[in-house]
Amino acid sequence: MVGTDNLKRILDQICRDKGIDKTLLIDAIEEAVRSAVRKKYGSRRDIEVQFNEELGEIEVFQYRTVVEEVFDEETEINFEDARKLDPEIELEDDLGEKLENIADLGRIAAQSAKQVIIHRMRDAEREVIYEMFRDREGSIVNGIVQRFERGNMIINLGRTDAVLPRDGQIPKRSFKQGDRIRAYLLEVRQDSRDAQLVLSRTSNEFLIKLFEMEVPEIAEGIVKIMGCSREPGFRAKIAVSSIESDVDPVGACVGMKGSRVQNVVQELQGERIDIVPWSPDPAKYVYNALAPAEVSMVIVDEDNKLLLVVVPDDQLSLAIGRQGQNVRLASRLMSWRIDVKSEQRYANLEDNGYRNLVAVEGIDEGLADRLFAAGISSAAVLAGMDAVEIAAAGRIGEEQADVIRGLAADAPPVELDQSEAEVEELEAGEVEAGEVEAGESSADASSEAVEPAEAEENSSAGEDEETPVDDASPADAESKNVQENTGSDENITEES
Repeated sequence: MVGTDNLKRILDQICRDKGIDKTLLIDAIEEAVRSAVRKKYGSRRDIEVQFNEELGEIEVFQYRTVVEEVFDEETEINFEDARKLDPEIELEDDLGEKLENIADLGRIAAQSAKQVIIHRMRDAEREVIYEMFRDREGSIVNGIVQRFERGNMIINLGRTDAVLPRDGQIPKRSFKQGDRIRAYLLEVRQDSRDAQLVLSRTSNEFLIKLFEMEVPEIAEGIVKIMGCSREPGFRAKIAVSSIESDVDPVGACVGMKGSRVQNVVQELQGERIDIVPWSPDPAKYVYNALAPAEVSMVIVDEDNKLLLVVVPDDQLSLAIGRQGQNVRLASRLMSWRIDVKSEQRYANLEDNGYRNLVAVEGIDEGLADRLFAAGISSAAVLAGMDAVEIAAAGRIGEEQADVIRGLAADAPPVELDQSEAEVEELEAGEVEAGEVEAGESSADASSEAVEPAEAEENSSAGEDEETPVDDASPADAESKNVQENTGSDENITEES
């Protein structure tokens, strides 16, 4: 017999502490004892193990077949010996015999039974933990820092332990053993040799859940968080909207004198949080997302999900943020690519010569800005300059300037836009028209010079002929009278 009077009490205590079903624990013990008995008496024996609830003990039975002549003692029993145990037994029947004094199974068998019990108990406990926390996945849990293992933080949640990995910890804050901590339950694993529960304090969902706990309008569904992006411990952006026109989503999240958002900031150890209104229009959305920087113009590329944002020159550093943090968070918030340029650079990009400079390998927009500001208007101009002049204008080394000059010599010529080409064609046409007009004016001048000479010849010829006035034709006289009458009519008109 295996067990003592305390076995039943011990089982009840383990079931209460671990939350394990008593049936599962009894099955584990029966399997462990079965394994130990087979190691002791051989694996070919037909062994059956049962837990006697009334006696509170484990009973082991061995079943053998009744035969006339025994060839295998592990599976067969003589008919006469079987009759002593059961007078009604017949040949070929299976006789169950209870094994006594199996408490002394030996050290190896006992160790094997112990391992089986521990393994089954862990499986049962893991299943209990999974059933307990699977509905809480995606929520915030509270715990106490238990210990540290290779950078990971082990958090005691009461019934079990959870792990907070290194990449799930906010870098600016360090906890000590025994500190209370709040984290987001990221994953609940059913079959895992490591920790079943994985926590996180750096996920976007952690920030969203904190606002749901602090802002009743979000919990009720009046205000919705449309997007979130974080750089844990430094800065975060959330976009909010409201389904009711009389509820300000930003004001609801900020709270009276900033009380609501300050509670979230304290939980995140001073992480700056920008709350911006959401908009379905990408241009207006990026205008809000880049706040507090001002935006002059937004060009939207729907196909490539690209936004070209033009800001005043003095707002460029504010729009980009420290190490690109502001524009990077805005890009993640919108899931769009955002290209921020100053007004001066955008104006430069409209110039073909500037684009020709940027097209040269080794020249970025920053270097192109300096060269263009120094009067270097194209790659062709750059190729014709001295390396010392290029180095001074671009504030680079002479070796780099010499390399850039060589690359600029191989660059394609400046391509004109259609409008610029039309302007040049129009100017060329005006020049040609001017040349033609100049030629016509010179021809007119020469013809005018010829006409006086002809007039003189005609006058001299008239003088030689001396035609009398009285011999004028009647038609000439009549036309003269008409002209006089016309002149008199004009005089009358003027007087009237």
